[in-house]
Amino acid sequence: MAAARIGNFVIERIVEQQRSYGLAQTFFNNLTDDMLAQAQRVLPKAHFSDDGASLVLSFHSFVIKTGRHTILVDCCCGNDKERPQRPYFHQLQTDYLGAMTAANVEPEEIDFVMCTHLHWDHVGWNTRLIDGTWQPTFPNAKYIMARREYEYWDQHYKSGATTPHAQAFGDSVVPIKRAEQAVLVDDGYEVQPGISIEACPGHTPGNMVVNVNSQGAHGVMTGDVLHHPLQLMYPQLTTIADEDSLLAVQTRNGLVERFADTDTIVMPGHFIAPSVGRIHRQAQGNFEFKFV
Repeated sequence: MAAARIGNFVIERIVEQQRSYGLAQTFFNNLTDDMLAQAQRVLPKAHFSDDGASLVLSFHSFVIKTGRHTILVDCCCGNDKERPQRPYFHQLQTDYLGAMTAANVEPEEIDFVMCTHLHWDHVGWNTRLIDGTWQPTFPNAKYIMARREYEYWDQHYKSGATTPHAQAFGDSVVPIKRAEQAVLVDDGYEVQPGISIEACPGHTPGNMVVNVNSQGAHGVMTGDVLHHPLQLMYPQLTTIADEDSLLAVQTRNGLVERFADTDTIVMPGHFIAPSVGRIHRQAQGNFEFKFV
C-alpha cells in the first residue's frame, strides 16, 4: 500500500533500516533531563530505545510516482560503504533494492534522484559497488543537488577531511558527477509541474525540502529539517549534526509554523514508520506529529 497520495501523485516509502541511533542527550545537545523525561511520558515508546535513553530513527527514501516521472528522494546509507566512524553503518549489507522491488520500483525506472542534502546517510545508495568501482545505482536518472550544497561539500572533500561526509562525497557523489548524471540547481527549481525544491539551510548550507503539489493537495519531504518528534515538542533543540544550529532552528520553526494545523502531509527523513503525518499546534506553544 502506498505511504501517501498527494492528489494524482503516489508516494512510496522505501525502508533501508529502522534502529536505535544514539543517546538523545548527545544528539540533541541542549536537551535537559526534565525535557527528556517529559518526552518519554508523552511520546510513543517506539520513538526511543528500550531504556528510553536513545533515539530510534528510520532510514528511508520516498518514491514519487507522478504518472510522468518516477522520482526518488534521498538514498539512505548504502551497502559496502567505508564508515569506520559510524560503526553501526560501516560496511552495511541491507536489502534496500529488494525493498524497492517490493514497492514495484526498479533502479532503471528512476528518472530523478533528489538529494535534500549530501550527508552520508542520505546519499549512500546514489552508488553501488560493481566490479570494485562505485557506479550510479540508478543508471537512467539525473541526480538533483543544490548547487550551494555541492560546492560546500566539494570543498570539504578536497580539503583532505576524513569525516563520514567527506567519505560519502567521495564514494556517493563524485562518481555521479563523473558519470555526468549530476544536475546542480538553485532554490525553486522544478523537476516537473508540482515537484519543486525549497531552500531550508542550517542543517547544511544547501539543505532543501521537496514540495509536492497535485490537484490542490500539498506534501513536503523535509529530509533532516526534522529528525525526531522531540524537535516538535521542543522547537529550540539543536543537534550535533547541524552545520549552523541556530539557523537550523530558525528554518525548522518557520517550516513548522507554516504547515501546522493545515492539510499538508509532512514526510520527514527519519521519523519511524509510517513516517508520514501532519503537524498540530499544542496549547503550550509546541507541536505534535500525528501519523496518517
